[in-house]
Amino acid sequence: MKSSEQVMIDRRDAKAKPHLEQYAPVWLVNQRIIPEDEAVLFDVVFQNNLYGWVRRRYRFDAFNNVLYYSGQTTITEREAVTIQEAVPYLSVEVADIPNASGG
Repeated sequence: MKSSEQVMIDRRDAKAKPHLEQYAPVWLVNQRIIPEDEAVLFDVVFQNNLYGWVRRRYRFDAFNNVLYYSGQTTITEREAVTIQEAVPYLSVEVADIPNASGG
């Protein structure tokens, strides 16, 4: 049987992955589970067609099954290279950065 935290992560993935696949490859760089709020805070990093490398923050409300965008910041190429050493959260055979949504 899965833990309640794993259930929240699975539900987050079901909501977040379809949204984030347009930006693949995407790296999950931060994740914090807040059991008392039934929420998962997490950051992802990817190359945005308008802004370059960005770190985006999201909050997944597991109780209401809603994914909230909480802003983004740009990161340096050096930070991006370090992050790319890890296995991506979402990968793709060929990145289609020019056709990804800017939002």
